Amino acid sequence: MVGRGPDQGEVIIEMRPVGSVVRVAAVDVATGVEVIVFGPASASQRALEELAVNKLKRRLSSDRGG
Repeated sequence: MVGRGPDQGEVIIEMRPVGSVVRVAAVDVATGVEVIVFGPASASQRALEELAVNKLKRRLSSDRGG
C-alpha cells in the first residue's frame, strides 16, 4: 500500500502476519527510511498503519535533529 505520510510525502506500508501478531513496515519513499512495528493480529489495519506512520514521523524528525 502506498499512502501519504510524514510531510505529505509518499509512504509504502507492508503488513505481514507473523503468528498472532502483524509485522508492519513503513518506508518513506523520498528518503528510504524504514521503520518496523509489531501489533496484535486483532488490531485494525488502520490502527497498525497509524502506529507505523507515527513511528516513521518520529524517526524522520530525530534524523533531522528535531
